[in-house]
Amino acid sequence: MNIQNPGDERDYVPIADHGLIGNLRTAALVSLDGSIESYCVPNFDSPSIFARILDKNKGGHFSITPTVPFSTKHNYLPSSNVLQTKFLNEKGVVSVTDFLPRLEDGESTHPLLFWLIRRVEVVRGTVPLRVECAPAFNYARDPHATQIVPDDTIPLQFSKQNKVVFTSRPAASPYLAKGTRPQSTNNPLTLDLRFLPESLLENVPVPEVSLQTLNLSAKGHLGLAAQAEFTLVEGQRVTFVLRIAPEHKGDGGSGVDEEQAKLLGVDYQKLMAGAHKMRSKDDPVMTSELLDHLFVSTNKYWNSWIRKSTYQGSWKEAVHRSALALKLLIYEPTGAIVASPTFSLPEYIGGTRNWDYRASWIRDSSFTLYALIRLGFTQEANAYMDFIFERLKNKNPDGSLQIMYTIHGGKDLEEIELLHLDGHKGSKPVRIGNGAADHVQLDIYGELMDCIYLGQKFGRPLSYDTWVLVRELVDFVVANYKKPDLSIWSVRVRQECFEAKCQCPYRREVRGKERHFTYSKIMLWVAIDRGLRLADKRSLPCPNRLQWLAARDDLYEEIMHKAWNKDMQVFGQSYEETDVLDSSVLIMPLVFFMTPSDARFVSTLKEILKTPERGGLTSNNLVYRYDVNKSDDGVGGEEGTFCLCTLWCVEALTRAGEYERPLLQRAVTMFEDFLLYLNHVGLCSEEISESGDALGNAVQGFTHVTLISAAYNLSRTLANQRSV
Repeated sequence: MNIQNPGDERDYVPIADHGLIGNLRTAALVSLDGSIESYCVPNFDSPSIFARILDKNKGGHFSITPTVPFSTKHNYLPSSNVLQTKFLNEKGVVSVTDFLPRLEDGESTHPLLFWLIRRVEVVRGTVPLRVECAPAFNYARDPHATQIVPDDTIPLQFSKQNKVVFTSRPAASPYLAKGTRPQSTNNPLTLDLRFLPESLLENVPVPEVSLQTLNLSAKGHLGLAAQAEFTLVEGQRVTFVLRIAPEHKGDGGSGVDEEQAKLLGVDYQKLMAGAHKMRSKDDPVMTSELLDHLFVSTNKYWNSWIRKSTYQGSWKEAVHRSALALKLLIYEPTGAIVASPTFSLPEYIGGTRNWDYRASWIRDSSFTLYALIRLGFTQEANAYMDFIFERLKNKNPDGSLQIMYTIHGGKDLEEIELLHLDGHKGSKPVRIGNGAADHVQLDIYGELMDCIYLGQKFGRPLSYDTWVLVRELVDFVVANYKKPDLSIWSVRVRQECFEAKCQCPYRREVRGKERHFTYSKIMLWVAIDRGLRLADKRSLPCPNRLQWLAARDDLYEEIMHKAWNKDMQVFGQSYEETDVLDSSVLIMPLVFFMTPSDARFVSTLKEILKTPERGGLTSNNLVYRYDVNKSDDGVGGEEGTFCLCTLWCVEALTRAGEYERPLLQRAVTMFEDFLLYLNHVGLCSEEISESGDALGNAVQGFTHVTLISAAYNLSRTLANQRSV
């Protein structure tokens, strides 16, 4: 068992050693040792207040740990996104339950409370604990003031209790003069940290907790933190709540404590209920009953949501955990879906491939909806379709779409490098925003049209006006399918560095010229094909039907001739480089471009299954995107195997295995092996290193999407084989 000594200097926690909690507005990473490592408020793409995972000293954290040696366990409550951390010691066991509140479905009389709740309870023996709350506002760029003040939001029996108020001071940022932050100044943000101590057993006193300030300036913090040290025994609980402080102040309470209520002959609980009603609904009195209600309603929300799943196949636990993870990536106000709730986690430790994925990629979102629709979650599909159809009303002047949008539907995703942050385990630079937003990636039209087509089968039917917008999109594809692009693996470009011949240590060359990538051509074919199918199935008017048909057929023939390498017997990465293998071509049978039994596809699949040493892309049953030594993507450095590509390979093997049984068995083996790389709570990152470590942003939506799809099709194929 891994014993941790709190006296040791804390280093970076591996990416895989985290769980994720969220409220469909934002999300927080919780480490195995009880620290909030990444948290942006109030939204996914807001500046961080905790980013310790990107700078262990000054990134900001909210930790709860024993002060004696301990081991840890991490788990989600069943069918829920409520996370529990247990610290175990010979003398005691303490449980920390973390969640961002959600209202139970149908409970619309109360507003959603944007609180981070951490419940600390000793379930056996005695445990000494230390709490540190050290926010680092605006990606650790803004200083802040810290005050300890009386808490007017708790019942009066705790009238002498204090809370900590943190107020950012963006105008005093030391980075203003260095040109490392945006021109626009952020508004000040105020947080408060409150707590509620409780006794859950008779003859057990209420624990005593006192918050004090903590100076971490020696580690680079720009304001005082808060700390508390206390000892809990069995039956004692303390709940900590961090929130954005409301601008208004409610009434401080009833003005009467429990003893005074008895003398007056008044029921204290009814009195408190009356005081509770007097306060603003987004600033209620923080009672034990309220905290219990928030915990129960949040857990019920996740339980009732996952029960709507129609999935009955094998690997159900992994599928449902993936679905719960994907739900956490949805931004409920607009229906947008983030690719990942984290930013700038490295694809290779010490490398430069560190991107911000807190935006809504058309590609990733479309695949996400495919997975959720397969499980019966059509409400999310309809919400995202509404988000996309709004974007179709505001296309670029040439009729194109951006490859990604902000979660609010905006187009501005300026990429900035935060050179003051160390990066995870020294992986620099840390980036926010995304410079690839205006890249030409023509494949997105195929993913989007496939998603719209699937949505028509299981979601809300298209209106005529929406069909006209969709039709214009297909017309754009037909007019541009001959053009090259940067395709699915496009990297971010820092044009100004290239033009200025910048010599900074993070300089990147502009990626090689646009090419005719095979993956993009396949997805362009999909876009036209799904447009034709929609028109036919719904009898929708299609004045350019003949042009669409001609373009679809021409594109198919072009791919078969120009992407095929006769000597190697494989489909290459692009028309220009057919000798370079790329696992993205595994998509062919998955989108019904080609039958999985086609000799050309099977030959390509078997070549990809070879080890890199033998010219393939598969190592230890995990698949690389491509060989970075053969395909210059303009970034340099190494990367791990791509989880997405591994799972695409599983699904390709599954479909080919219907005709060639050994390939089906290989699919089962590869999928079972992949499940071993899920972390301790069933979550996936973007990549896996040669040593089996998680790499890239976590939690990665694309990975969970393809896990669901692979499990769905593999389970169905195996069931059909048994029935034969």
